[in-house]
Amino acid sequence: MYNRKIPRKYNCALEVTMDVLGGKWKSYIICYLRKGVKRPSELQKLIPDANRRVLNQQLKELEEHDIVAKTIYPVMPPKVEYYLTPFGEELGGVVDAMESWGRCYRDRFEDKSTPPEVV
Repeated sequence: MYNRKIPRKYNCALEVTMDVLGGKWKSYIICYLRKGVKRPSELQKLIPDANRRVLNQQLKELEEHDIVAKTIYPVMPPKVEYYLTPFGEELGGVVDAMESWGRCYRDRFEDKSTPPEVV
């Protein structure tokens, strides 16, 4: 795990949350892991727009923050499974709130790329 030479000081509590959830796919990962243990290939199928390298990097960052843990099985080929730690499960309310807000305002943001029809 990376240890900072200069300790991090947070000016706002939101900075802490964004430090943990700030990656593009981190909230998705937490949402899917709340439903159970997942292998990396399962997460890749659930989040097809995520590049495998980026997904692995964000899993590593979540692991460093003690949000996610992994089990590596001593078989060939290696089998890895990710799951939420008890500390990570506490983010459930944050992810639920984000999901609820998105459900309420989905229509407002969908299909905005389509230009209006000219009459």
